Amino acid sequence: MQQQQKEIVKATVPVLQQYGEAITTEFYKTLFAEHPALLNIFNPANQRSGGQARSLAASILTYAAHIDHLEQLGGMVNRIAHKHASLEVQPEHYPIVGDHLLRAIRAVLGEAATPEIIAAWGAAYQQLATIMIGTEKNLYREGTTQPGGWTGYKPLTVVRKVAESETITSFYLESPDGSPLPPFRPGQYLAVRAHVADAPFQQIRQYSLSKTSEGRQYRISVKRELAPGHIAAAENGLISNHLHDEVNEGDSILAHVPQGDFVLQDSQRPVVLLSGGVGITPAICMLHHLAANAPYRPVLFIHATLQGNHHAFRKEIGELVSGFSHLRSLTFYERPSDADKLGIDYDHAGRISTEILASQLPQQDAEFYYCGPVGFMNAVDSILDALNIPPASRYSEAFAPDPSFATEVARA
Repeated sequence: MQQQQKEIVKATVPVLQQYGEAITTEFYKTLFAEHPALLNIFNPANQRSGGQARSLAASILTYAAHIDHLEQLGGMVNRIAHKHASLEVQPEHYPIVGDHLLRAIRAVLGEAATPEIIAAWGAAYQQLATIMIGTEKNLYREGTTQPGGWTGYKPLTVVRKVAESETITSFYLESPDGSPLPPFRPGQYLAVRAHVADAPFQQIRQYSLSKTSEGRQYRISVKRELAPGHIAAAENGLISNHLHDEVNEGDSILAHVPQGDFVLQDSQRPVVLLSGGVGITPAICMLHHLAANAPYRPVLFIHATLQGNHHAFRKEIGELVSGFSHLRSLTFYERPSDADKLGIDYDHAGRISTEILASQLPQQDAEFYYCGPVGFMNAVDSILDALNIPPASRYSEAFAPDPSFATEVARA
């Protein structure tokens, strides 16, 4: 990519930021109109909400703003590459996406999109595509060649199905022939592919692995997003409702090798795990790992949920904390029910606050890992800002595309 083209890209970042959502919305519209098979990859609920368009725009603009210092984008590239690998995005998809992206820029900007601007952005996209393809190639090779690994989606047998709360159910998965499953890092997810009856396309969803593995079994824990019959259930909760209602012990699901970059760092620092709602799934997997393998790392496990009937893994967490002296836990119920007992079922009513968190933090500098819905993530970010926790000590994963474009740009 020529230096002059880099300068054009950097100079046009403010313009594309102003029109970023319009461009990516136009991009997805024409992409799916001409290549409907790609709907087998993308979550339609995220398309309808605009979340996927905002996320794409944020990633492109962040890349463009750092085009002279691409080494600073390692985290963003790695996160996107893991997601792409779980979806089986292939090199042949990139020219299709690039063509529709440039067409969308022309359509939205009109005459302002000069041939020089289009050529510069075309070169920038090609450079980014080359980086992504190389990173994803390494992930595919690792997934296939590791012990127990496989290519694409493999059937795994549901050997146990356990209701963890009113809304969350766990599925214990094994290879049909009993062969070993590849290891994974706590915090990673398993991509599940399903084709629900009467749905026009197959769908892929990522579910965090909620318990460490001994090599023979995975556990994913799935929240039912919407009750069956809800007006939006056909999109927003399509796969979660299918798993809850239609998949039983003895059935198979199609799964990808584990992926994901939201993982524990190789460190000796204390750990603070914060989870909201179903964000508990990667957090409890990290807790299991830290309990068994890191007695030198003090751990504070904080979970926030609505009330007792929504509190998954309560007994499991209690047994872990009582069995290991380096673990502590705090539970927040936003709206405790009459049956919920303060000091037994939960520790605080309401939401996590700066004051309570500050009073409970380890004395040493800690690492903070947090996961949950967007509102929870924004609240935790604000609390950590107030506590002057540096960005380098924060690791997070939101369980939905951010509804705020400005926040998505900042996070990317």
